[in-house]
Amino acid sequence: MIEIDNVSKWYLDFQVLKGCSTNVAKGEVVIVCGPSGSGKSTLIKCVNGLEPFQKGNITVDGISVGDVKTNLPKLRARVGMVFQHFELFPHMSVLQNLTIGQIKVLGRDEEESRVRAFKLLDRVGLHEFADKFPGNLSGGQQQRVAIARALAMDPIAMLFDEPTSALDPEMINEVLDVMVALAKDGMTMMVVTHEMGFARSVANRVIFMDRGEIVEDAKKDDFFGKPRSERAQLFLSKILHH
Repeated sequence: MIEIDNVSKWYLDFQVLKGCSTNVAKGEVVIVCGPSGSGKSTLIKCVNGLEPFQKGNITVDGISVGDVKTNLPKLRARVGMVFQHFELFPHMSVLQNLTIGQIKVLGRDEEESRVRAFKLLDRVGLHEFADKFPGNLSGGQQQRVAIARALAMDPIAMLFDEPTSALDPEMINEVLDVMVALAKDGMTMMVVTHEMGFARSVANRVIFMDRGEIVEDAKKDDFFGKPRSERAQLFLSKILHH
């Protein structure tokens, strides 16, 4: 579904990604972790063209992300993205946030879009909040709306960029519960997160990054059981003991 082949990226003279290669199969859940500044968020933003890259290739369902002929807005409609800070339209109701993309990008009529939106609001437990505005919701509720909005576009894969890091601790589980359900339903997912409990429960593989490189790309049990690199061992010893 997603193939990343020898991808490198620079910000001026600073190389933020260094020859990164991995792939994500259909229905697979891949966790991307590592210390701050290791390139995790940049890598997944390259997957749907939100960040350009200078070397290598990325294909999503056979479509080359870096090809100048690729229609990136059309591709992004097929690859759901959930950000750290929700990125909802504040001047639109929850329902409007879920229907506008369906109408404008997918060409659905208003009634079909509303039916799909309410089905997804049921799924994330927010049916009764359809007429509220994002500013009236808690952070956890806003993030669940953001997930529902991404799902409304019927994506072939979902990318999550630290979806719980801006949330109060008591709101984290309500978002993770939705993501666990998605994983169990077979959604293809790449998730940048520090939530190692979530990683242990749903991941097929774990990618560990440091200083722009993929240091480890291992099956979940191998990564948590005995990471090969000292850098990953140190990272896990710090993050699992808190």
